[in-house]
Amino acid sequence: MAGHDNHSESHAGHGGVKSYLIGFAMAVVLTVIPFAIVMNHTFSRGVTVAIISTMAAVQMLVHIVYFLHMDRSPEQRSNVQVGLFSVLIIGIVVVGSLWVMHNMNINMMP
Repeated sequence: MAGHDNHSESHAGHGGVKSYLIGFAMAVVLTVIPFAIVMNHTFSRGVTVAIISTMAAVQMLVHIVYFLHMDRSPEQRSNVQVGLFSVLIIGIVVVGSLWVMHNMNINMMP
């Protein structure tokens, strides 16, 4: 019985079906809105790109919270730190690559 109690406590942070359905519904809405904006040509190109980027960032947060179960609890602190470090490394690689490609484009012979 004691092993069963530990098992149920270790999965207490995981969401139930309701949590997954809320996350799924939010992900669908955050996908449909940019799709509708692009298909209807509702805004200018710059505004459309800004809306799509914002919705993508919000959708990443929805996935992190509802499906990866990363929150501010002490048990998840190391996972959040690893996630933030991964974002930092990916950002450095992307920005560095864009910088190198820009400099190569500027300095190429005509």
